[in-house]
Amino acid sequence: QVDLVESGGGSVQAGGSLTLSCHVSGFTEYNRCLAWFRQAPGQEREGVAGLHTTGGSPLYTDSVRGRFTISYDNDENTVILQMNSLKTEDTAMYYCAASGNSLTCHGLLGMYFGYWGQGTQVTVSS
Repeated sequence: QVDLVESGGGSVQAGGSLTLSCHVSGFTEYNRCLAWFRQAPGQEREGVAGLHTTGGSPLYTDSVRGRFTISYDNDENTVILQMNSLKTEDTAMYYCAASGNSLTCHGLLGMYFGYWGQGTQVTVSS
């Protein structure tokens, strides 16, 4: 059984930092993209950052590039999103997701990610 369990959300003031973690289990192999998506109330879900488990350059949406960093701990099967210089517009529910067996992160299009965590709330106040 595939399981993605997020942790690390919370509330922070603008300019602060948070670290999200997602432990991934149940795959028989890990040749896939692991990513973070977010959805704010009344808005569509958007891909925030993604990283293939075999390495390579991570993908970031423009609004977080330079502020967020995604990494993958191979030994712990955990994907981490370090979020710095947080802005009020970063407030959303953040979801960890895994693609199917793949060589790319599919431009962070959600339709290619078939496995999802339950989400963790990030709230940034001014």
